[in-house]
Amino acid sequence: MIEQFINFVIRPPRAEYNPDQYLWEKEFTLAGRTYQRQDLELKNTRGYTLKCSHYLPSPFPEDTSLPCVIYCHGNSGCRADANEAAVILLPSNITVFTLDFSGSGLSDGDYVSLGWHEKDDLKMVVSYLRSNKQISCIGLWGRSMGAVTSLLYGAEDPSIAGMVLDSAFSNLYDLMMELVDVYKIRLPKFTVKMAVQYMRRVIEKKAKFDIMNLNCLQVAPKTFIPVLFGHASDDKFIQPHHSDLISEAYAGDKNVIKFDGDHNSSRPQFFYDSVSIFFYNVLHPPNVPRAHKLEKYYDLGDLKLGSGVDESLLYEILSSLRSASTEAASSSSVLPTISSTKSVSELLSEVAPVTDESFFGEDTDGNDGHTDVQDKKLNGEGEDCCSYTSSNRESWGRCSSLGGSDEDLRADDTLTQVFATPMRSTKEKEKEDDKKHKKKKKKKKPKSERFEKLEALSRRLRLCLLKGSTHRRHKST
Repeated sequence: MIEQFINFVIRPPRAEYNPDQYLWEKEFTLAGRTYQRQDLELKNTRGYTLKCSHYLPSPFPEDTSLPCVIYCHGNSGCRADANEAAVILLPSNITVFTLDFSGSGLSDGDYVSLGWHEKDDLKMVVSYLRSNKQISCIGLWGRSMGAVTSLLYGAEDPSIAGMVLDSAFSNLYDLMMELVDVYKIRLPKFTVKMAVQYMRRVIEKKAKFDIMNLNCLQVAPKTFIPVLFGHASDDKFIQPHHSDLISEAYAGDKNVIKFDGDHNSSRPQFFYDSVSIFFYNVLHPPNVPRAHKLEKYYDLGDLKLGSGVDESLLYEILSSLRSASTEAASSSSVLPTISSTKSVSELLSEVAPVTDESFFGEDTDGNDGHTDVQDKKLNGEGEDCCSYTSSNRESWGRCSSLGGSDEDLRADDTLTQVFATPMRSTKEKEKEDDKKHKKKKKKKKPKSERFEKLEALSRRLRLCLLKGSTHRRHKST
């Protein structure tokens, strides 16, 4: 039994994963902007190789440095735990760096030390980022073991701009004594203390650290970095009073947030919103204008089609639409003969005007519509760019698992590719139509035969496009 407790401390279950499957893709789109994942390796002072990933805008803005938040995972975690952090912070122009600590994930090492050696790994990462001219200030976000790691390192480096500490323990020895009661181990207290002393010697021999030195209450009074504490109210593994004790002893600016859930449950959205606002205030990310990309599309009334739409899906329908738009449209149900001498672009130009506009309603004055995320949240906006449902730890937050099922995502992606009209403008148009309808208060005129044909073909066009886009997504997946 004692060996099990020793492994419980220094050799918990190790996360084994495929980075291409459980991390964000090498290039991905979030909130209308493109980002990239840069994988790299660092060597720590003990000679272990650390597997790391850095999430950055693609392309990186010229002549601008961006802040970075280093995400520190828990004792059985890995880099994939930072997927939700990337969703929260990247739209605010804050880059995210994450790593597998030594003894965790795909990095070298046989044992974890619950923060003691991990703080040296973190020191190597901070040193690497400080040598990168693209990175300005640095923040830390840790969970469980990662929270203790962040606090231990923050006590040594006051230049850290801010820290988020989720479920940190105050003292490892006290935590071990508490877990004896939680797991209802029926032994006399003196026997338990003797067993802990034996574990202390074995752990020091195997993992090269003393469990008595892992005491956050000793470093908290000497740390002045702004901090946001978070803890689940039903956490039975590291109980909420641990964060309260650290907060009481902490010397710097602090705030504590309690929320429903346990130690491993996904965090509520309001906590992520608080984290986003906290880092925005302490890191002061710059306002980076979005690249102003112009793209040609064809205006078919409410339906706007980008130039990248598969032409083979449109050719027959557009020919029919062109025929229906002329007075010579036949009343026969047989489709007219399609001319092979005209391209889809020519047919589109005849049926609908060509317009040059930027997709997704980009600002013409060069301001980034997704930059001031916190201001939008205060006004009740910005949900599209920041509100994502976090994935559980059992299904590390891969892109396809964020915010719903695969079917919902396929539908959303299809609509995003096909309909480039902003939803806001569509709603405004509907409101104007309602006003006009109330003012006129007249009976609707019967639709002309020509208009009915155009409307039917437009519906058919939409249906074919949606089916085609869904089919292409299935293939790419």
